[in-house]
Amino acid sequence: MNFLIDHNLRGHAVLLLGSILSSSWLHWVPIRFITFDEMELPIDSDDRAVWQPAQSNQMILLTANRSMKGGNSLEQLMREEVTSTSLPVITLGDADRLLNDFQYRERCTTRLVEIVLDLDSYKGVSRFFIP
Repeated sequence: MNFLIDHNLRGHAVLLLGSILSSSWLHWVPIRFITFDEMELPIDSDDRAVWQPAQSNQMILLTANRSMKGGNSLEQLMREEVTSTSLPVITLGDADRLLNDFQYRERCTTRLVEIVLDLDSYKGVSRFFIP
Protein backbone atom coordinates (compact mmCIF):
# COMPACT_ATOMS: atom_id res chain seq x y z
CA MET A 1 0.00 0.00 0.00
CA ASN A 2 1.21 3.44 -0.87
CA PHE A 3 0.86 6.36 1.51
CA LEU A 4 1.04 9.96 0.38
CA ILE A 5 2.89 11.72 3.18
CA ASP A 6 1.72 15.26 3.88
CA HIS A 7 4.49 17.79 3.29
CA ASN A 8 5.01 18.56 6.98
CA LEU A 9 5.38 14.90 7.99
CA ARG A 10 8.58 13.94 6.17
CA GLY A 11 10.56 13.46 9.39
CA HIS A 12 7.65 11.63 10.97
CA ALA A 13 7.51 9.32 7.97
CA VAL A 14 11.19 8.48 8.32
CA LEU A 15 10.58 7.41 11.92
CA LEU A 16 7.45 5.45 11.02
CA LEU A 17 9.24 3.69 8.20
CA GLY A 18 12.07 2.85 10.59
CA SER A 19 9.54 1.29 12.96
CA ILE A 20 7.94 -0.63 10.11
CA LEU A 21 11.34 -1.94 9.00
CA SER A 22 12.58 -2.84 12.49
CA SER A 23 9.36 -4.70 13.25
CA SER A 24 9.66 -6.71 10.01
CA TRP A 25 6.18 -5.64 8.92
CA LEU A 26 7.36 -5.38 5.32
CA HIS A 27 7.57 -9.17 5.26
CA TRP A 28 3.80 -9.24 5.76
CA VAL A 29 2.59 -6.21 3.87
CA PRO A 30 4.20 -3.92 1.30
CA ILE A 31 4.16 -0.30 2.44
CA ARG A 32 5.68 2.63 0.60
CA PHE A 33 5.73 6.28 1.60
CA ILE A 34 5.49 8.79 -1.23
CA THR A 35 6.32 12.47 -0.81
CA PHE A 36 4.80 15.59 -2.30
CA ASP A 37 8.01 15.98 -4.32
CA GLU A 38 7.54 12.57 -5.91
CA MET A 39 3.95 13.49 -6.81
CA GLU A 40 5.04 16.96 -7.96
CA LEU A 41 2.63 18.60 -5.52
CA PRO A 42 3.47 22.06 -4.19
CA ILE A 43 3.68 22.20 -0.39
CA ASP A 44 0.95 24.86 -0.35
CA SER A 45 -1.54 22.60 -2.15
CA ASP A 46 -5.05 22.81 -0.76
CA ASP A 47 -6.75 19.70 0.57
CA ARG A 48 -8.62 18.97 -2.65
CA ALA A 49 -5.40 19.18 -4.69
CA VAL A 50 -3.83 16.61 -2.35
CA TRP A 51 -6.73 14.22 -1.76
CA GLN A 52 -7.78 13.78 -5.38
CA PRO A 53 -4.40 12.58 -6.72
CA ALA A 54 -3.99 10.37 -3.66
CA GLN A 55 -7.33 8.70 -4.41
CA SER A 56 -6.76 8.42 -8.15
CA ASN A 57 -3.38 6.79 -7.51
CA GLN A 58 -4.77 4.45 -4.80
CA MET A 59 -2.78 6.06 -1.99
CA ILE A 60 -3.79 6.65 1.59
CA LEU A 61 -3.12 10.25 2.65
CA LEU A 62 -1.21 10.45 5.94
CA THR A 63 -1.62 13.87 7.51
CA ALA A 64 -1.71 15.74 10.79
CA ASN A 65 -3.20 19.13 9.99
CA ARG A 66 -5.44 19.33 6.95
CA SER A 67 -8.09 22.04 7.32
CA MET A 68 -11.64 21.77 8.54
CA LYS A 69 -13.05 24.97 6.98
CA GLY A 70 -13.60 26.27 3.46
CA GLY A 71 -14.75 24.93 0.11
CA ASN A 72 -11.55 22.98 -0.50
CA SER A 73 -11.11 21.81 3.08
CA LEU A 74 -10.66 18.14 3.79
CA GLU A 75 -13.90 18.15 5.77
CA GLN A 76 -15.93 19.63 2.89
CA LEU A 77 -14.25 17.44 0.32
CA MET A 78 -15.10 14.29 2.25
CA ARG A 79 -18.74 15.31 2.48
CA GLU A 80 -18.83 15.76 -1.28
CA GLU A 81 -16.58 13.07 -2.72
CA VAL A 82 -16.09 10.08 -0.43
CA THR A 83 -17.62 6.91 -1.83
CA SER A 84 -17.72 3.34 -0.58
CA THR A 85 -14.47 2.66 -2.46
CA SER A 86 -12.55 5.74 -1.27
CA LEU A 87 -9.42 5.12 0.73
CA PRO A 88 -9.36 6.70 4.17
CA VAL A 89 -7.31 9.69 5.23
CA ILE A 90 -5.16 8.71 8.18
CA THR A 91 -4.52 11.52 10.63
CA LEU A 92 -1.87 11.40 13.33
CA GLY A 93 -3.57 12.25 16.59
CA ASP A 94 -0.41 13.81 18.03
CA ALA A 95 2.37 14.39 15.49
CA ASP A 96 4.77 15.89 18.04
CA ARG A 97 4.36 12.92 20.35
CA LEU A 98 5.20 10.57 17.49
CA LEU A 99 8.60 12.26 17.23
CA ASN A 100 9.42 11.95 20.92
CA ASP A 101 7.60 8.92 22.30
CA PHE A 102 8.80 5.52 21.09
CA GLN A 103 5.77 3.65 22.45
CA TYR A 104 3.35 6.07 20.81
CA ARG A 105 5.23 5.73 17.52
CA GLU A 106 5.03 1.94 17.76
CA ARG A 107 1.26 2.14 18.36
CA CYS A 108 0.89 4.38 15.29
CA THR A 109 2.97 1.94 13.26
CA THR A 110 0.84 -0.99 14.36
CA ARG A 111 -2.38 0.87 13.46
CA LEU A 112 -1.05 1.74 10.00
CA VAL A 113 -0.23 -1.90 9.36
CA GLU A 114 -3.58 -3.08 10.73
CA ILE A 115 -5.38 -0.67 8.41
CA VAL A 116 -3.44 -1.91 5.40
CA LEU A 117 -4.03 -5.57 6.32
CA ASP A 118 -7.78 -4.96 6.63
CA LEU A 119 -8.09 -2.18 4.06
CA ASP A 120 -11.49 -3.25 2.72
CA SER A 121 -12.99 -2.52 6.16
CA TYR A 122 -11.67 1.05 5.99
CA LYS A 123 -12.80 1.92 2.48
CA GLY A 124 -15.48 4.57 2.57
CA VAL A 125 -14.32 5.79 5.99
CA SER A 126 -13.47 9.38 5.35
CA ARG A 127 -10.97 10.05 8.11
CA PHE A 128 -9.36 7.86 10.70
CA PHE A 129 -7.24 9.10 13.59
CA ILE A 130 -4.37 7.01 14.90
CA PRO A 131 -3.11 5.51 17.12
